[in-house]
Amino acid sequence: MLHLMTYNIAIAGAGIGGLTAAALLAKQGHRITVFDQFDKPRPVGSGLVIQPVGQAVLDEIGAGNAARAKGNAVLRMLGHDASNGRRVLDVTYDHDPEGTNYGLAIHRAALFDVIMKAAVTAGAEIQPSHTVTAYENGVLTFENCAPRGPFDLVIDSSGVSSPLSPITASPLPYGAIWGTVPWKECGLPRNQLTQVYRRADRMIGIMPSGSLPGSDEQQAAVFWSMPRDGYDAWRAAPLTDWLAEVASLWPQAAPIFEQITSHDQMTMARYSHGTLRKPYGDRLAIIGDAAHKASPQLGQGANMAMLDASALAKAIAQHPLQQALPAYAMARRWHVRIYQAMSRSFTPQYQSDSRILPVLRDRILFPVSQLPPIPRLLTRLVRGDMIPPMASLTSRG
Repeated sequence: MLHLMTYNIAIAGAGIGGLTAAALLAKQGHRITVFDQFDKPRPVGSGLVIQPVGQAVLDEIGAGNAARAKGNAVLRMLGHDASNGRRVLDVTYDHDPEGTNYGLAIHRAALFDVIMKAAVTAGAEIQPSHTVTAYENGVLTFENCAPRGPFDLVIDSSGVSSPLSPITASPLPYGAIWGTVPWKECGLPRNQLTQVYRRADRMIGIMPSGSLPGSDEQQAAVFWSMPRDGYDAWRAAPLTDWLAEVASLWPQAAPIFEQITSHDQMTMARYSHGTLRKPYGDRLAIIGDAAHKASPQLGQGANMAMLDASALAKAIAQHPLQQALPAYAMARRWHVRIYQAMSRSFTPQYQSDSRILPVLRDRILFPVSQLPPIPRLLTRLVRGDMIPPMASLTSRG
């Protein structure tokens, strides 16, 4: 049963989740204002993978085809040991007989561009230069701007450093530096995310990630894991030392990484784990990284934010607002918890100082992962549909 009330809704943060929520809710007829801290809303980050569940949300807002035109289909995730070339990760999407399930590798700028256009086309108003500092009784306050409100609902999509979310999180010992360079043919498949490991203290990755807005030149996202406190030392050392280490661990990757000629081309990302038990409050809904933080090991961050936005929009369409917020939380609870738990368990096997976990990963867990029916389960895990993303809302409308 549809609930036909319309609301005045504010969204804090013009990120992937916030703009998706703006597009969906504006299409329902609500008055949507998105507040963002930047002078002009812009994305932060490099490449990412939009899984089939995320692509379905893009289709909901009318941005799916545009995103697929800018992205690159990834059919396999393959990782091997730097010392002996042995596979230690191998997940494919080709278990679907129709061949329709794949990861969409895309630069964050391209994804941001198509979602922003969808939100504005749907009627959302974007207010830049508004740094949110607090929320109370439907009113948002800002740094150096007058308060705005009261709103019927405020959606917190302001990310890992949200000033509105009460989330607490445990920092992870490892992060990664990320960058984007033009794709270069070096023998790596264009439809594959490829990674190389040295134990768990080195992880190098290359992902063909489509093209940037306004360009047809194909790009690649590259990343290198390091301890969360290792960035300053990396910047202080000659770049040639790092490139030589990359080439020694993964010679095939050298032509792509050699395009990095300045430390400034790589950005440090630090990760933590934490989940809100109750991602809502009085006229407040919390989505995306402000509600649940995790490492990117399963590549689900942007997908989770878009699924949150879709679930919240469905809940608002189906329930009075007071009931919609707990309905949103209930719909997303188990999907979020399971993926958070899986991310927490996988991450130390690939990013840690442990000498035991990589041996367990390579000698036991990987061989077992290739035995039927586990490959199909891993594919569903990566696709994001190991369990229904919002089961209590999917069949209603």
